[in-house]
Amino acid sequence: MTISSRFPNPSGQSTKQSFKARSFLPLKQNSLWKIETGVVRVMTWHEDGTLVTLGIWGPGDIVGKAFSKVEPYQIECLTKVEATILPLEGWFPLTDVMLAHIQQAEELMVIRSYKTVEIMLIKLLGWLAKKFGREVKTGQLIDLRLTHQDIADMLNSTRVTITRILTQLEEQGLIHRLPLHRIVLKEEELWHYEI
Repeated sequence: MTISSRFPNPSGQSTKQSFKARSFLPLKQNSLWKIETGVVRVMTWHEDGTLVTLGIWGPGDIVGKAFSKVEPYQIECLTKVEATILPLEGWFPLTDVMLAHIQQAEELMVIRSYKTVEIMLIKLLGWLAKKFGREVKTGQLIDLRLTHQDIADMLNSTRVTITRILTQLEEQGLIHRLPLHRIVLKEEELWHYEI
């Protein structure tokens, strides 16, 4: 759910900042970040260092520590990102933003609830294609350059397992992997996949 048009900058000053891929958005007190361009993931980790992806957000989405009580909490740029600081005080309509966060959290919870990593991965690829993909000749291009470890972190799996399953999916003709960790999802083929 993109709600970017509802959030003017009340001061009239540009507070847009640019960030490199794999850098982190600073956690600001009493403010949030509106993603203008690019994609970020919100994450935490367990005591043993296991990363947990809490959400993936793109243009028009709003993220920030104010939405969470989870500690630790970080916002990592998966691509180059431009983001605008939004103060929480006074004018900010949080209801729409909270609904978007709840809906995405539920979608990711459902994806992670499947019994096998293979089904979780297929569902995650479908979700990523729907949210961030763009139509190309052979299917939906997921142009996020996610590493196998990034995907494993999202599904609480291992990089080796994700690599094995991606190889199987490619051999079955359900996906096509491109350089720089990009994936083309062949939706028609995936639709007929036996779960």
